[in-house]
Amino acid sequence: MTQQNKPARAWFITGTDTEIGKTHSTCALLHAARAQGFTALGMKPVAAGAELVDGEQVNEDVAALRAASSFDPGLALLNPWCLASPVAPHIAAEEEGVRITPGPIVDALAVLRERADVVLVEGVGGFRVPLADDYDTADLAVDLALPVVLVVGLRLGCINHALLTLEAIERRGLRLAGWVGNCIDPKMLRATQNIDSLRARIPAPLLGVLPWSETRDPAAHSDRVRLPD
Repeated sequence: MTQQNKPARAWFITGTDTEIGKTHSTCALLHAARAQGFTALGMKPVAAGAELVDGEQVNEDVAALRAASSFDPGLALLNPWCLASPVAPHIAAEEEGVRITPGPIVDALAVLRERADVVLVEGVGGFRVPLADDYDTADLAVDLALPVVLVVGLRLGCINHALLTLEAIERRGLRLAGWVGNCIDPKMLRATQNIDSLRARIPAPLLGVLPWSETRDPAAHSDRVRLPD
């Protein structure tokens, strides 16, 4: 089901912190979109931490998005800024003598939106991760002008982290299109009550809750999530 003469629907995927399953959630949403018959692509504009694979520098998260996408448009489009060191992007960029700028990202997204029905743009870390001295992922979200999907890592403290992130999103005039709960602590107490508290306080629909799983296979749980309306 590929759109004709119309750019793909696209969303910016952010999270309440690093290591809360943003890539896992994005991949599950990609599989959900594909199950509905859409051509779907996952993009990670900036990635820090890469290994040489078949002559290409490949980040682990980018590889997962690549595998979950309908087809492979190439790393130059999926991941315009790939940094070798697994550290904060602005530090990795400084070490490599480069400056992360939005131009290549905006251009790559435009190309991807012409080739697919759905494009999910995954940020790096949380919502305000520095990319340069005067530029961060919140600025990137503004430049891309996409509605936002928030991935909430379900663990103790998630309500505070979610509401602070929501406040930062709203302060930049961006629209929160929905949120995904991702169970990252299998021993979390009162998980259902925490989800209920988040639903009562986040003025956007819950798009699904991904269960804890040892395998962390996003395709296996893609029926638990949906794209925003």
